[in-house]
Amino acid sequence: MKKILILNGPNLNLLGLRNPGVYGNQSMEQYLEFLRDCYRDIEIEYSQSNHEGELVDLIQSIGYDTDSYSGIVLNAGAYTHTSLAIADAIEAVAVPVVEVHISNVAAREPIRHKSLIAPVCRGTICGFGMDSYRLAIEALI
Repeated sequence: MKKILILNGPNLNLLGLRNPGVYGNQSMEQYLEFLRDCYRDIEIEYSQSNHEGELVDLIQSIGYDTDSYSGIVLNAGAYTHTSLAIADAIEAVAVPVVEVHISNVAAREPIRHKSLIAPVCRGTICGFGMDSYRLAIEALI
């Protein structure tokens, strides 16, 4: 059974609580139940960290295991716009990474318009709410 890692960055542990007008009312744990029900033939792993180095470590830890992993779905949160370290980790690994955002970052503050990780990701999906994660899984399978 192939695996996909969904990896969330800073403040995404607050999904369902933080700014529901932008991020919705559903927790990641609730949405993971839905995803795992939709994709019973894929093992969906999940991790979240508010720490940049931990995100880099997680990307590197599975990044060469192409026999086990179909890819990484990454919502790097604010690190999308600031982290060369995460971009370098993505560029270094063999497992494909799809960048996701719940909100349409192009319609938000100007600082959110530039992604440092987009150029090294297979693609970017944003603006479809929590469904952005499902669409990223579809792109990887």
